[in-house]
Amino acid sequence: MKIIDAHVHLSHIESFHHTAKRLSHIDYSYRGLKKEMKENNISLAIGMGLRELEGGEGFPDSAPSSPMGLDMLPSEGTDVVYCAGINPYRLKRADLNQLTKELLKPEVVGIKIYLGYYPFYAYDKVYEPVYSLAKDFNVPVVFHTGDTYSERGLLKYAHPLTLDEVAVRHRQVTFVLAHFGDPWMLDAAEVVYKNRNVFADLSGLIVGDEREVTRIVNTPHFFDHFKNAFAFCDHYDKFMFGTDWPLVRMEPYIEFIQSHIPSSAWNDVFYNTALHVFPKIKSHPSLK
Repeated sequence: MKIIDAHVHLSHIESFHHTAKRLSHIDYSYRGLKKEMKENNISLAIGMGLRELEGGEGFPDSAPSSPMGLDMLPSEGTDVVYCAGINPYRLKRADLNQLTKELLKPEVVGIKIYLGYYPFYAYDKVYEPVYSLAKDFNVPVVFHTGDTYSERGLLKYAHPLTLDEVAVRHRQVTFVLAHFGDPWMLDAAEVVYKNRNVFADLSGLIVGDEREVTRIVNTPHFFDHFKNAFAFCDHYDKFMFGTDWPLVRMEPYIEFIQSHIPSSAWNDVFYNTALHVFPKIKSHPSLK
């Protein structure tokens, strides 16, 4: 089975380095990512552009300019592409011009907005130029939704129901709810079910190594809301596999997602839906 990991990180973020060392026990480097991809038959990984400045606030950092990229990625010739990250505090004309230039690059396949980490709703007018560029370049906008991996995040901005207004207002743009809005998955399922231009990735539902994945999977009722939301949405082709690497190892997470999806839907969730949502990746050499 071919796999696209639709949500990874490869940026020097202190909390990611700490998690990789202390919780998931991962070699958080390009070499480490390549090793896990090869071991798990992952053809392509889609990174989420992100930055924090040395000596600054730590993520969420209000200082980095838009767009944010992957500062641990080799300059060329990789099987990792990425979504350009947006800092809503830095969206002046020069930033938008730079975002336009980034979207011309073949390795930039989408845009990432960090709801909850930055205190702006998805429907805030600050993001309107970003949605216009997404339409012009035919790339999706990926939103962080649900719990934030920082106590400094504000959850109300990351609730998935707030994306319904954006999806209705911008019908020609494809939107992705990262993390399926966890823990508000039933609300996320309604937004995905209702709007033909909204999809979800299944990344970041567990943080840790194999032992932690096993512990959580075997905890009674822990994922009842996940099963309920899947049943309500009833469209497996609206979902994409993703890990949120380096927060979790790939192998146990693949097995975890497989256990919640009928095998007849695996090709869509693990591969085909990503090709549809991210049309630029269809020409990537690693998928030929």
